[in-house]
Amino acid sequence: MSTSRLEAFSDGVLAIIITIMVLELRPPEGTDLSDLIPILPLFLAYVLSFLFLAIYWNNHHHLIRATKRVSGGIMWANTHLLFWLSVIPFTTSWMSEHPGALWPTVVYGINLLMPGFAFRLLVSAIIQEHGLDSDIGRAIGSDFKGYASLVLYLSAIFLAFVNTWISYALFIAVAVMWLVPDKRVEGIGQGLE
Repeated sequence: MSTSRLEAFSDGVLAIIITIMVLELRPPEGTDLSDLIPILPLFLAYVLSFLFLAIYWNNHHHLIRATKRVSGGIMWANTHLLFWLSVIPFTTSWMSEHPGALWPTVVYGINLLMPGFAFRLLVSAIIQEHGLDSDIGRAIGSDFKGYASLVLYLSAIFLAFVNTWISYALFIAVAVMWLVPDKRVEGIGQGLE
């Protein structure tokens, strides 16, 4: 399989995931601005989940652009990532319908942890295929942000048992951390094709 085919398939799956998620947004019955208040948790959860999907799409794009060949291991790692991303509309909907509830927050946290772990596996599969001394292996380096994200997700899951709002703050912190441009990730696909 070519890298462009893998990227196109992944882009298509992500577009469907976002479409499914946006279909959960329903307009309020009334016509006053105050009628928007009850759907605010759903909208905020949608915004957060959309940000995570956009971050994965962006980083996946740069990672696959830097990949010179696709092995079976890379294909399965990519499919594993797409599976966990495809569950985000469900967990987003459940959490947004029960703001502050323990189990929807914990399940959402697990659903954020698993794509982070899956992305890490995809990166490892690509480095294994290309070698640690390859351009992509050197560019990725220690992946501090990737590992820090996993720690923050795990912390958010456990802290939900103390206070779910702490978990929400940690989810937002991870999103903000990845919104800051990562020149290492952006630079991977440049000049390596």
